[in-house]
Amino acid sequence: MENKVKGKLIKVMDAVTFDSGFVKREFVVETDEQYPQKLKCELIKDKCDLIDSFSLGDILEVSVNYRGSEYKEKYYVSFNAWRIEKDSSPNDKKETAPVEAEGVDDLPF
Repeated sequence: MENKVKGKLIKVMDAVTFDSGFVKREFVVETDEQYPQKLKCELIKDKCDLIDSFSLGDILEVSVNYRGSEYKEKYYVSFNAWRIEKDSSPNDKKETAPVEAEGVDDLPF
């Protein structure tokens, strides 16, 4: 099952290389809902440069895999991103003002 996170890109961190040679890069997207969530996603290995073509403020749709692990009886969850696309769906919150024709009164009373 494909999982997606949609939100505004608000932060991009530098890549971190560990002693083992493993490379990880994190970024944060903020969702647009009643109670916005700031979700940290991570890119690993050869996917670290996927975020480079986007700017802060862009609305993104991020395909992720959920990852969970346990270390010393503590549990951790991460969003492992593997595809990032600029959101192309129309903004359904966009408001438009009604257009009134000049000199036309079509009210029934």
